[in-house]
Amino acid sequence: MDTTPVSRYLTELQLMLVQRLEQMDGGGFRRDRWSRPQGGGLSCVLENGRMLERGGVNFSHIQGDALPPAASSAHPELAGRRFEALGLSLVLHPRNPYAPISHMNVRCFAADGESGAWWFGGGMDLTPVYGFREDVVHFHQVCHDALAPFGAGYYPRFKQWCDDYFLLKHRNEPRGAGGIFFDDLHDVSVDFSFAIARSVGDGFLPAVLPLLERRKDTPYGERERDFQAYRRGRYVEFNLLHDRGTLFGLQSGGRTESILMSLPPRAAWRYDWQPLPGTPEASLAREFLVRRDWLAVETETHSPLT
Repeated sequence: MDTTPVSRYLTELQLMLVQRLEQMDGGGFRRDRWSRPQGGGLSCVLENGRMLERGGVNFSHIQGDALPPAASSAHPELAGRRFEALGLSLVLHPRNPYAPISHMNVRCFAADGESGAWWFGGGMDLTPVYGFREDVVHFHQVCHDALAPFGAGYYPRFKQWCDDYFLLKHRNEPRGAGGIFFDDLHDVSVDFSFAIARSVGDGFLPAVLPLLERRKDTPYGERERDFQAYRRGRYVEFNLLHDRGTLFGLQSGGRTESILMSLPPRAAWRYDWQPLPGTPEASLAREFLVRRDWLAVETETHSPLT
């Protein structure tokens, strides 16, 4: 498989995402170009911005002598083969607790020895700290629309995949309000599967920027910041314990600073803490950390401030 078109798309997407986020935030991304004997990439990270407490948009393109366990577990027939992996990963941790955490990833793998040994992966998901129904519905609508040109079955299939994947299994708790996720995508042809991955990448800003604009200036205090740090702790748990991308990056000798940029700058854990019934904090688990057909939910203003 010739990965040149994929590399070109991902580098152009990274440039566009960084430019648009800099325009919104007003701060500048630090750009770190890195290299290894078998590959390299460009890490773009913004910290202590006006809107983003941390944001990262990373591109990597690496090769290896043997497929790491995080990738070969689903393809045991390819264990020991040389491989090529390239991808773009984005995580946004807003400063304002009322603005949701968001994540997007697009990646491609190819293994030597077989012309059909290639697959795509990726997706995007939303992790609110304080939930707003209209925000989650908008996000899922954009996810649906990004996949609709490829067939009616892709959105429900990838939504369920996202619900199953972004689950803290040790707590039996969803990480957030879901989105779409796919891995090992090898449908129809390289061009068809690549087009799905591109549509997901192109759909991220329309899904997320309106939410950040809507919530970035909402007043908040220490109570909200404390709850944000507590919920960010769950985000850390998932990324370090369950995320295949994190495991693959570390197992394949990727750049540790770039891999772990997905973690928030401030997080907290409390022993057996439970929110008080009837509070906005309690409504998160009851109304948003659930599996739900968000496109069947009537769009209405649902403010945790009331």
